[in-house]
Formats: sequence, C-alpha cells, structure tokens
Amino acid sequence: MQERLLVLWASGDRTVAMNMVCMYTLNSKINGWWDEITLLIWGASGDLLVSDPQLKEKIAEMQRAGVEVIACKRCAENMGIVEKLEETGVKVFYTGVFLTEWLKSGSRLLTI
Repeated sequence: MQERLLVLWASGDRTVAMNMVCMYTLNSKINGWWDEITLLIWGASGDLLVSDPQLKEKIAEMQRAGVEVIACKRCAENMGIVEKLEETGVKVFYTGVFLTEWLKSGSRLLTI
C-alpha cells in the first residue's frame, strides 16, 4: 500500500506558506518521505499564491518534483482567481468529493 499525504493549505499567511507548506511539501517529495504527495490549495492560500511571484516559483518547483497541486474551484470562484490558478499549472476543480474520499481512505492529511 502506498503512503499518501494530502497537504491541505488554507492559510493566507506568507510566513506559514514559505516556512512550512513549501518547505515540508517539497522536501517530503525530494527525500521520498511519502510515495505520493498532493497539495490542495483552499481558500485564502489561493489568493496569496496568485499574488506572490516567489510562491508561484515554489509551486512550480514542487510540480517539477512530482507533487500534484490542486485547488478548490468553489473557493477560487468566490475569489475570482480560477484562471490565475490555472495559469500556474494548478488543477482547479470542485474538491468536496475528492477530500471526502481521501479522508475515508485512511490516507494521511496535514492541514495548514
């Protein structure tokens, strides 16, 4: 059985993003701490991401390393940032069912 981690990033705090979300998620992938890592951008984190060039580069680095990066479409619609997220290569879709299935699967979840 694969060890899967979902990092649910909801914080709009840049310090948290740079010093926890980006650092742990990328290092986890590079060092093989988890077989599969998905980063879910939800709420305020999406707004922060689309307005911060350095964060965009960190997300691109994660994607190149093999982290799947997704975002909640309803949140993005509410903030008017769907297209901006998609331009960064983030897969944007309604994530309610995805998150529920993840939780029911017993796979790991880290919420930030």
